[in-house]
Amino acid sequence: MPQIEMQLGKNGITENFIQTLKRYFENHEQVKISVLKSARENREDMKKHSEEILDKLGKNYTAKLIGFKIILKKWRKARK
Repeated sequence: MPQIEMQLGKNGITENFIQTLKRYFENHEQVKISVLKSARENREDMKKHSEEILDKLGKNYTAKLIGFKIILKKWRKARK
């Protein structure tokens, strides 16, 4: 299965962005999000973005930060 990559830009985390993510997760277990310079100033912004995305997606997802990428993974069972 090909790797799915998205970009998070100056518009930030919109409803459309979350809907697109949910659509990707219908067929994929993992999505990489590249956070563009226009959407971040430092590492702290990355953490805020990942927490906000997880908040909107629900408990079945986890995030890992690598550089300026957020790697989201979907689990079958809810994570605590």
